Amino acid sequence: MSSSSPAHADLITERLVLRPWTMGEVTAVLDGTRSAHWAEDFPAEGDRVIAGLFDQHPVWLTPYGHRLVVERASGSVVGSIGLFWPPSEGVLEIGYGIVASRRGRGYATEATRALTGLALTAPDVHTVSAHVEPSNPSSVRVLEKAGFQQWATEGDTIRYRITNPGS
Repeated sequence: MSSSSPAHADLITERLVLRPWTMGEVTAVLDGTRSAHWAEDFPAEGDRVIAGLFDQHPVWLTPYGHRLVVERASGSVVGSIGLFWPPSEGVLEIGYGIVASRRGRGYATEATRALTGLALTAPDVHTVSAHVEPSNPSSVRVLEKAGFQQWATEGDTIRYRITNPGS
């Protein structure tokens, strides 16, 4: 990683590379153009939704924003993960999705740990939060395995968070 700004570099984990979206990839997702470097079931609906929101939220394309999840073994894009800038009172929300063909391998947990670690180094951020519906037990497990703690229930949503121990 570059010493000038670690957020500009790809995040590399044991099995994944989390790298920023390119404008070409955003356009391809929105146009329905296929890339040879995508898993056969990428993009999922959530990826298309995020790609469609970049116009309204250009800050999501900055170094602390959204990234594609690339499986190192195959080089294929298998999902996306992102931070929803800007933070609100030091709290930043995270969201993620892995395509169905790659679920059950721990990729979402691995990616969530890595991006949460980066987020907690960002200026003015002391907490990363996520919300999940109780009807999505897989996502609940991802957050719990990534170290998030349940802190609130709001209607049909359970809120999780992880706080920088130095805060």
